[in-house]
Amino acid sequence: MFFLKLVFKNVFRARLRSTLTIVGLVIAILAFGLLQTVVRAWYAGSDAASGARLITRNAISLTFVMPMYYREKIRAVPGVNAVSVQNWFGGIYKEPKNFFAQFAVDAPSFFPLFPEFVFKPEEYADFLRDRRGAAIGRQLAELYGFKVGDRIPLKSGIYPGDWEFTVRAIYDARDETTITRQMFFHFDYLNEQIKKVFPRRADAAGVFVVGIDDPTAAADIARAIDDEFRNSLAETLTETEKAFTLGFVAMIETIVVAIRGVSYVVILIILAVAANTMAMTARERLSEYATLKALGFGPGHVAGLIMGEALTLAAIGGALGIALTTPVVRGFHSLTLSVFAKMPLVPETFWLQAACAAVVGVVAGLIPAWRASRIKIVDGLRHVA
Repeated sequence: MFFLKLVFKNVFRARLRSTLTIVGLVIAILAFGLLQTVVRAWYAGSDAASGARLITRNAISLTFVMPMYYREKIRAVPGVNAVSVQNWFGGIYKEPKNFFAQFAVDAPSFFPLFPEFVFKPEEYADFLRDRRGAAIGRQLAELYGFKVGDRIPLKSGIYPGDWEFTVRAIYDARDETTITRQMFFHFDYLNEQIKKVFPRRADAAGVFVVGIDDPTAAADIARAIDDEFRNSLAETLTETEKAFTLGFVAMIETIVVAIRGVSYVVILIILAVAANTMAMTARERLSEYATLKALGFGPGHVAGLIMGEALTLAAIGGALGIALTTPVVRGFHSLTLSVFAKMPLVPETFWLQAACAAVVGVVAGLIPAWRASRIKIVDGLRHVA
């Protein structure tokens, strides 16, 4: 008890220095948690991907399409239980900054493959009846204030012309991992309009969404699908939904890696600051440590005082940083809703923050504690003179 009391007393002997060190620790631990959460947000879509779905696309690139008759051939592959069509629309709502994901889909076959999208039965029925109807995710509806019955004008860089859709349904997420930032409309409507303007671009699919019976057989089924179209004019590449999603993350992987790296650089910087604080503290108190040794206290006791002080500073700064992480992340997410659909805070982030704080405390106090424990009584007392 006396030891702990002495440690706490020493922590705030130089109040300004200790306070600034703690503030630095709070900022560093908070920044580390925020950056780690931002990195996790990039992978939110792939984390929610289902193992029971495959994505078949043109082997050359997503910008190349596939004939619609591929659908029946894929459906005939053993292990496949459903196939649907999904085309990226790439529309802009009113102005360029209002960009969100829009897909033309074969609704009757598409949504049974995605049970994580939850509809109200009457709204879903209205959506199926209206060929110009649209289904809007709850997050997207809240972001732009869309309501059932609203009209959404879009201009696409892929499909020319003025397009207008009517919101017929707003779907919700089955659980917290599901992202509902998409707009879906009928592929048949898109295909009909394309036939009028560019007949040669009609009856083509961007990707086929494939439902399979056994997720453990995904690799074999994917290989069988691709073998079906080997040496054709439009060879295919079939992969799991997660792999397909991670392919988009890979396009910006350098940025993601940089963000993760910066989060650890922040910790290294505050480690240097904390180490300097403890070094100054130990140097100022050499005479006190020498006096303790002269009174019979061993080197371990002296080292324990310094390590205890360093760990206490790290614990206070780390605890405050962890406590502030949740409100700061929520505030940051509210400002970046147009970029990040989900910004999941997971226990792993808090454990990493705590581990970083502990490492800072141990490393910052290690060398000053070792030096103080080895100081000779005469040298320590001479330091005063």
